Amino acid sequence: MRVRPVGGSALLIECRDGDEVEAWRADLWRRREAGELRFAEIVPGATTILLDGVISSTASMLAELPPPPAVSAEEGPQIEIPTTFDGEDLADVASRWNVSPSAAVRRLTSTPFRVAFCGFAPGFAYMRGLPEEWSVPRLAAPRPRVPAGSVGLAGNYLGIYPSPSPGGWRLVGRTDLKLFDVRREQPALLTPGARVRLAPT
Repeated sequence: MRVRPVGGSALLIECRDGDEVEAWRADLWRRREAGELRFAEIVPGATTILLDGVISSTASMLAELPPPPAVSAEEGPQIEIPTTFDGEDLADVASRWNVSPSAAVRRLTSTPFRVAFCGFAPGFAYMRGLPEEWSVPRLAAPRPRVPAGSVGLAGNYLGIYPSPSPGGWRLVGRTDLKLFDVRREQPALLTPGARVRLAPT
């Protein structure tokens, strides 16, 4: 882990991989809730964590912390996503995995996912869980419009489009859940650390 300042009131933590990001995100969250560290926001990325609104002593305190334990499989809220697996790229994904479409669906519904970070659009969660050998490339040319609720794969991430937008992820299904709603107390349904399972409908 490497820590460097970003502007006058933020720190960027650079990690070696997503597992280390998740471990530090969970540990820093617990320490903030316990009053051990003070910062306003914690924003995880693929291999970084941004701490915003930090006080001057935070950097030196971070340097003295021991490596955090790995996050347990049971940690974090569990969210079930009812999913209809009729995506136009499902057969292509199955072919890349050298399995039938029904077997690809079984893989997806039996995989425990976890929200790693959010980005691209409000409420769009990048979810880890697929092993590296199941990684699939993005489309060579993105679609001009992907419907809201579309469930897709890119690399070894799972994502669900919260609103209609262009996109190059390979679509395997769709859900009717509203992923982002400004009228809710927590607008984004999926937030970093949440555990996610796809449930076939």
